[in-house]
Amino acid sequence: KMPEDSGNKLTMVTCSAPVNIAVIKYWGKRDEELILPINSSLSVTLHQDQLKTTTTVACSRSFQEDCIWLNGKEEDITQPRLQSCLREIRRLARKRRSDGEADVDAAGLSHKVHICSVNNFPTAAGLASSAAGYACLVYTLSRVMGVEGELSVVSRQGSGSACRSMYGGFVQWIMGQQGDGKDSLAQQVEPETHWPELRVLVLVVSSERKPVGSTSGMQTSVETSSLLKHRADSVVPARMKEMIEAVHKRDFTAFAELTMKDSNQFHATCLDTYPPIFYLNDVSRHVINLVHRYNRHYRETKVAYTFDAGPNAVIYTLQQNVEEFVQVVKHLFPPEINGGQFLKGLPVAPTTLSEELKQAIGMEPMVKGISYIISTKAGPGPRVVEDPSEHLLGSDGLPKESA
Repeated sequence: KMPEDSGNKLTMVTCSAPVNIAVIKYWGKRDEELILPINSSLSVTLHQDQLKTTTTVACSRSFQEDCIWLNGKEEDITQPRLQSCLREIRRLARKRRSDGEADVDAAGLSHKVHICSVNNFPTAAGLASSAAGYACLVYTLSRVMGVEGELSVVSRQGSGSACRSMYGGFVQWIMGQQGDGKDSLAQQVEPETHWPELRVLVLVVSSERKPVGSTSGMQTSVETSSLLKHRADSVVPARMKEMIEAVHKRDFTAFAELTMKDSNQFHATCLDTYPPIFYLNDVSRHVINLVHRYNRHYRETKVAYTFDAGPNAVIYTLQQNVEEFVQVVKHLFPPEINGGQFLKGLPVAPTTLSEELKQAIGMEPMVKGISYIISTKAGPGPRVVEDPSEHLLGSDGLPKESA
């Protein structure tokens, strides 16, 4: 709670929420409005020390209207998906009040909100910014308005994959059967502490915007791809079972192979869409090739790739392989002298590659293929940021001057 500000009480809460990367992909909705998927999916929540969205929500009698600022600029609050989330949280808050639940700030329910949100990574670079963004929005609003309960159902209505960012570790989005979507929700499969050796490398190919947004892309696929229907009905259900099993058992080989096959099938459905959608580019295909050659050299699946709706590769591997594999990536994509800090995130010690390994990979180095690597691991779900100096809005309810 903030001090009295010219007689108008200002309630302010700041939270952060993580990015998640699906290993069994969500692609295709059966209901556009409610964002209900045609198949279940499973993801790993990445650590917020490397990738997160931070959101401040302020609420005051003096605010004239709801407003939102994203990464420093004011955005349109009337966007339907934002409105769904706001409306839904307010409805749940009113319901709690009428059910006579304690500590619901009755006055606050009629007040307008100011929302300010920043990512610590490039937006729309195929780094799942909408998932972290909507998870953070819903989580923060729920704290301001005293709402508890199944929040993943609310964040799902902002961005489908956002429901999975409501939890840390390994998370499944159960597709559900009901028309109202009440059973289409996220559930934690294992916490982030379950598999400490698992490491994640995000190979950022480009921070340009993706040519086809995922919303329009997946609807075209639903309308035109017969492979997508086969995938949703006949492939994913068994894969979900196997993937949950692999996670429980920490079976990296099974986890890795399912992850790569599912990524490849997702991109095959994009190619089967008419007209076709290409999210992978030459650099992406170079990385795919590299991973298979690396694994073949060791006659063991040591590294896995997965790609979302964009060219960035996300690599899963175990701690003991990180140093060598990062060196392999640097070998094939020599960091540009001007590229700044090539490796961001968790430190990785440099190492040398054997001639044998270089020969086994035997690929030509590529210039400017990868702009940088984010080194990270699985992490926790959304949390409240307690330090008031971290608020993104000032006591006037407007964004603080960004440094």
